[in-house]
Amino acid sequence: MAKITLSNLRHSYMPNPTGPDDYALKEIDLDWQDGGAYALLGPSGCGKSTLLNIISGLLVPSEGRILFDDRDVTDLPPDQRNIAQVFQFPVIYDTMTVRNNLAFPLRNRGVDEARIAQRVAEIATMLEVEEMLDVRASHLSPDNKQKISMGRGLVRDDVNVVMFDEPLTVIDPHLKWKLRSKLKELHQRVRATMIYVTHDQTEALTFADQVVVMQEGEVVQIGTPVELFERPQHTFVGHFIGSPGMNVLPVVEADGRATFEGETVALEGNIKGQGGRTELGIRPEFVTFAEKGLEARVRKVSDVGRHSVVEAMVGDTRVKAVVEGDVPEQGAAVHLNFAPEHTRLYRDGWIATEVSS
Repeated sequence: MAKITLSNLRHSYMPNPTGPDDYALKEIDLDWQDGGAYALLGPSGCGKSTLLNIISGLLVPSEGRILFDDRDVTDLPPDQRNIAQVFQFPVIYDTMTVRNNLAFPLRNRGVDEARIAQRVAEIATMLEVEEMLDVRASHLSPDNKQKISMGRGLVRDDVNVVMFDEPLTVIDPHLKWKLRSKLKELHQRVRATMIYVTHDQTEALTFADQVVVMQEGEVVQIGTPVELFERPQHTFVGHFIGSPGMNVLPVVEADGRATFEGETVALEGNIKGQGGRTELGIRPEFVTFAEKGLEARVRKVSDVGRHSVVEAMVGDTRVKAVVEGDVPEQGAAVHLNFAPEHTRLYRDGWIATEVSS
């Protein structure tokens, strides 16, 4: 297990990059603490896999350094980094038994057979596959195959980091929650440094202590799941995380005030900076109906189970609200209120309000 430091990291697949658009990874500086659970979250093409491949040693970055416990490993090949990786598709040997699959990484390193037996038994207990140890891997269900793939990554106790690259992609939806829970439990038991790459916010937020949100090769926010939800630092984070995502509304800024559809809106604090494209960010969970407020008309009501999502039009702008209990009818005239402590201004995508002290 190791602390991982990424220092001034950039990468381009072009031989002679000349500008920011030529870089698949823009400048990244990160510290991941020993034993932490981390997630790289973002849409396809944002640079997640490129970053994972650089950490594992499959790619050498164009610029910057990678350190494990302050030891520079930038130019070391994968086999000298002590990394375990779990991929989208289970990497196991179908002709081997579960026992031999789990033992293989240790035998490959010449570990004593008595120690191998001990570690295989420990991992099998953690994974709850003791009864499958003598079953051929070819006879396993997809979710159990992925369990064994995870076990192969965890069986070594000398790894610096265990990396998961979209490990639940091929798993049936009704089984995903079981593997997510198992993976979280495994981290709490072994306390290995783990990095989980995914485009699925549910997987990232339920697994990780800290989530790194990426967009177009850039880290736009690092934080706990609560921080990402309650105070997105960028409109992309607000839109990408949450179901439904944050309302991002056009706003006019003047004299330290924000005006939406002709009405002044109270913000969480003072506005920072000047110029640029300004937008208002408010999550649907913090939009309520009241006797007074922004005049709107209900466009659509969607019952999603535990609550309803109401879409209302304020002028020509659509605003979503999450409502528990009774909801207004489609076409009804209503008034909307935004909770000031959760209402903030964004300038060119980045947060531009200060929290009031």
